[in-house]
Amino acid sequence: MKPKISVYLSDHVADRLALAAKRPGTNRSAIADAALDRFLNPERDASGDGALIRRLDRISRQLDRLDRDSSIMAETIALFVRYYLTITPPLPSGDQEAARALGRERFEIFVAQVGKRVASGGRLVADVMDRVSASNPDLFMRHLEEGAPLGPSTLEKKTPSVDTEGQLPGHSPAGREEVGNV
Repeated sequence: MKPKISVYLSDHVADRLALAAKRPGTNRSAIADAALDRFLNPERDASGDGALIRRLDRISRQLDRLDRDSSIMAETIALFVRYYLTITPPLPSGDQEAARALGRERFEIFVAQVGKRVASGGRLVADVMDRVSASNPDLFMRHLEEGAPLGPSTLEKKTPSVDTEGQLPGHSPAGREEVGNV
């Protein structure tokens, strides 16, 4: 014979128990017995707890990576903006409208390229980092001053070639915007 006990339940728990007991093959006593057995059993189903802990650990690692990646991205953007604002001279007022039109066109190309990368699942930063670390593995191990160039050290620098007009060679705007370069 099973011992009979009386308990007091809160209204919302009593309502949930009554609702669960309406299912076929169950009653309030069986539900209460199973719940108390699970709660009081010191060797209760640890596999469910273990699975939950593994999932939480995985989510925690993913959040840590996300936090690291967003910090890297924020630093990268901040350094680029500071560099860009430092080297870009102001435009004369007569050239500003043409510059705005060119800027809108370049921005549309940029957005299209970002859309293509996102749609393809590619990650430019990861691709570039992999390529750079493969070709120059000690690059990220050096202690660089903020803003110091990432190229060869001052001892390794070669004299840059100068074109016929006495200017250092550079990329044309069209060359910098080619889709293949992004």
